[in-house]
Amino acid sequence: MCGIIGYIGKKDTLPVLIQGLRRLEYRGYDSAGIAIINDQKIQRVRSVGKIDTLAEKVKDFDLSGTVGIAHTRWATHGGVTEENAHPHVSLDGKLAICHNGIIENYRELKDELEKKGFTFVSETDTEVLAHLIGSLYSGNLVSSVEAALMRVRGTYGLVVVHADHPDMIVAARMGSPLVIGVGKGEYFVASDATPLLPYTSDMVFLDDGEVAVISRDSFETFSKTHTHVEKEVTTIEWSEAEAQTQGYPHFMIKEIFDQPTVFEDAIRGRYDLEEGTARLSGLNMTDTQMRSVKRVILIACGTASYAGMAGKYAFERLAGIPTEVDVASEFRYRDPIIDSETLVFGISQSGETADTLAALREAKRKGAFVRGIVNVVGSTIARETDGGTYIHAGPELAVASTKAYTNMVAILILYALQFGRLKRLTPATGQRVLKALLEVPHKMNRVLEMREKIKEIARTYKDYHNMYFLGRGINYPIALEGSLKLKEIAYIHSEGYQGGEMKHGPIALLSKDFPVVAIMAKDQLYEKMRSNVEEVRARGARLLLIATEGDESAKSLADDVIYVPETMELLQPLVNTLPLQIFAYEIAVALGRDVDRPRNLAKSVTVE
Repeated sequence: MCGIIGYIGKKDTLPVLIQGLRRLEYRGYDSAGIAIINDQKIQRVRSVGKIDTLAEKVKDFDLSGTVGIAHTRWATHGGVTEENAHPHVSLDGKLAICHNGIIENYRELKDELEKKGFTFVSETDTEVLAHLIGSLYSGNLVSSVEAALMRVRGTYGLVVVHADHPDMIVAARMGSPLVIGVGKGEYFVASDATPLLPYTSDMVFLDDGEVAVISRDSFETFSKTHTHVEKEVTTIEWSEAEAQTQGYPHFMIKEIFDQPTVFEDAIRGRYDLEEGTARLSGLNMTDTQMRSVKRVILIACGTASYAGMAGKYAFERLAGIPTEVDVASEFRYRDPIIDSETLVFGISQSGETADTLAALREAKRKGAFVRGIVNVVGSTIARETDGGTYIHAGPELAVASTKAYTNMVAILILYALQFGRLKRLTPATGQRVLKALLEVPHKMNRVLEMREKIKEIARTYKDYHNMYFLGRGINYPIALEGSLKLKEIAYIHSEGYQGGEMKHGPIALLSKDFPVVAIMAKDQLYEKMRSNVEEVRARGARLLLIATEGDESAKSLADDVIYVPETMELLQPLVNTLPLQIFAYEIAVALGRDVDRPRNLAKSVTVE
């Protein structure tokens, strides 16, 4: 949620900040603002709406300077107004702050400050923090920030500048990510690496409880009690080109078409075809420890949880290990039973998802093996778990996840295969899985070649207000993911159901105005799913089938059919999901939606 960018160096900071905000807009796009130190004064400009609005507004101001901070907001405290937009300033206007996260005790701090004569113009917790730091300031900016942070409860990623300290940015983190970009004679600070890629690939990731003091020539990192902390510089392998649309009209469709390539990146070097097994060394477990695992728990939110549901089938079928999928926001609150024979994976594209991180910490406290499956190098989950795997999907800048989903599924299948070969699978079975896995990119490309046909079909569904997505077995999580994509970007109400559950209530809603998208792939549940499709057809609902190539009978059942290549059942989520991604995308485009920046959503959810 929300994006921060800061710069200190020799360049004119305004273009750096505006470009950085554009690259961070997927994190929040309600409002935005900039604060730059110029002639020992803070100059601040804010606006409601997207970055283009702010970029136009700043043209009317003289915002020259070489140190500044900026923010793009996804509202938590207070509505979407210019008064609530960041940066916020202290009472004397000399201090400016941008903040991500939530200050839980802001009300009591606000009451305390009001009694001292402080006045507030916004509804935000961030303005309270600005006044609190200002009230403690007596010439030492770092000390005042550290003293203020000792008073607050909650989460924050924040950057602070002060007119009396034109050669300094102070940054601090607790539960909300911050990255320092190391340049030559210049430094950057941001919520994630994406806006820094045009300038540097050398990054420093702050940990919880750390405060960084950044100048033009160096930076130092301290604990909240001002104990010096040594930090390692990490080189990020993402290229700037990967963070561009590369000629596509939206990031989302570009990322859908990235999938064959990034899938190969995910599995490259991680399998042994001769032995019929996977080689995921990042797990950091011995064979003996792996054999001791009696239960797997996959913790995730949203799209990542549907990837986990597909992974559950793989773990149970290939490895014979009982596997659960938990929605991270509920995991901690059901008093989960965990022991030393439990392996817990946290699955998160950003590696910063607050609910998933909190759940992993709980699992770790209870003695489980805790590992991460993430996309972002240096993310909190990657650092706090005892091992795991990067999915190598590259930057995913559309809010709705696509390529990260398929790469998560791929990694989970590889893990299931690796455990399976240690426990019960023959080399021949492992080889069959791997050979089928290696065919997936070609099959993905064949689906992508059908974009125009899917687009034509999608446009005939754009004016419906409700839809069901149905699937059985491993195609049920695909139905859930297809339904979620339609909700996220087209704003059409949809629900995903197991095909066999329709007759237990939901079928009552079916009519000619309530279409159904059903995944009727050739697998062990094909005949069962076909019967469920017949039930839908008998109620007169419009029907779109995702069917296996060669299944000519599908045409007699449905109004529309999208054929997908035949794939090993466990691998169907890697292929059958793609037409549903394109379907949702094309409906959203036809309806004129902002596909990459859907309303009310943000990419990285770093608050509970």
